[in-house]
Amino acid sequence: MARYFLTRLLRWGSGLLLVLFITYALMFYGAGDPVRRMFVQEASGGVYQDEAALQAIRRQYGLDKPFPEQFANYIKKLTQGDLGISIRERRGVNRMVQVRLPISMQLGLAATFLAGLIGIPLGVLAALKHNRWQDNLIVGTAVFVNAVPIFVTGPLFLIFFVLVLKVMDVPFGWKGLFNRQVLLPLGVMTMGPLPTIIRQTRAGILEVLGEDYIRTARAKGLPEKVIILRHMLRPVMIPVVTSLGMIMIGLVNGALFVETIYNIPGFGQLTYQGLTTVDYPVIMAVVLIGTLIVMVGNLLVDLMYPLLDPRITHQG
Repeated sequence: MARYFLTRLLRWGSGLLLVLFITYALMFYGAGDPVRRMFVQEASGGVYQDEAALQAIRRQYGLDKPFPEQFANYIKKLTQGDLGISIRERRGVNRMVQVRLPISMQLGLAATFLAGLIGIPLGVLAALKHNRWQDNLIVGTAVFVNAVPIFVTGPLFLIFFVLVLKVMDVPFGWKGLFNRQVLLPLGVMTMGPLPTIIRQTRAGILEVLGEDYIRTARAKGLPEKVIILRHMLRPVMIPVVTSLGMIMIGLVNGALFVETIYNIPGFGQLTYQGLTTVDYPVIMAVVLIGTLIVMVGNLLVDLMYPLLDPRITHQG
């Protein structure tokens, strides 16, 4: 196990450094001058400040130095826990991330939990009622939900629940995960991965239904609940847990549309603002944290495997 974690850490370190290097190089050589972009008047083509003032700002943020020196300075600050100063906001990126990341993580984790809580039982039910009306209803609904993208579902939820039924207020800002206003964005985020969980669970249960050990368990007179929970679900849960891990990563890193539609000041909005303003420190922080979320998510999924199937170990 120690060797497994050491190997993982070495891979993480080298992989993370490579991702940061490529991202920084792309911004340095391809994104243009962020300082000039900030102060150019798009309408007239003029400049708010003279070239001397722009150069002073570049020196302030270390953007006047060559690429190797800039990147080395960035890594040095990063090892000290400093994500830099936002060029646009003129404040520490650390604080911006500390405020926004927990919001997206709460939404992403809650949506992943709900998708599993709803999708796994529905998938089991659809498999046990194979080719009956319950199966057709669940599968048909899942196909329909899967066909509707999140940027369509979000506005539709607003129109239906706020304007038509008038049972919800217009969501604005963030008032905590257990606030009533979270129901709409959380519902939209849960609907996205739900069809995948239903489909995978159903396919897995159908695959094991005819296995000898299932017939043996029934011949012994074991209760159906015990057969489903102990003998059917355990082998099925490995691909489902993998999907849930990837879904969690995607929801935390990619909640941009939901946060924009429902005006939630989360990590997705920070990503959008950083990209549109070519804010180097913010973009680098987003890439860094997004990559770490992917790595940690994959590690958690790997650690779940031995719990579901003791034959799986982490010796190598």
